[in-house]
Amino acid sequence: MKYKLLAAIIAVIFLIGCGLSAYALLAPPQKTIEVLSDGEVIYTADLSVAPDTRFTVSYADHTNTVEIVSGAIRVSEADCPNQICVGMGWLSSAGLPIVCAPNRLVIRYAGASDVDAVAG
Repeated sequence: MKYKLLAAIIAVIFLIGCGLSAYALLAPPQKTIEVLSDGEVIYTADLSVAPDTRFTVSYADHTNTVEIVSGAIRVSEADCPNQICVGMGWLSSAGLPIVCAPNRLVIRYAGASDVDAVAG
């Protein structure tokens, strides 16, 4: 009797764990982004519902043009010398934000690492 009850409890715990694992694997990817300038969040959007838009982010005498099109975001223009942020293309991974170090701009998925991506 005790073994049947113990086996039933273990089976229930196992099934709950399988269900939670399946939910985590099949859940839609994070679509909320943050745009930070000099470490401060200046823009937040849910890319799944955000309208297509373009805006300019300024820092000191420098600018970056950020573009949202069809639920994706990128830096389309920058006046920094190396253009790495433009070359990164569309944001595709929570583990790899778009960073423009000279202009102190970071575009990342919300909830991504709180590590400062731009060293001062």
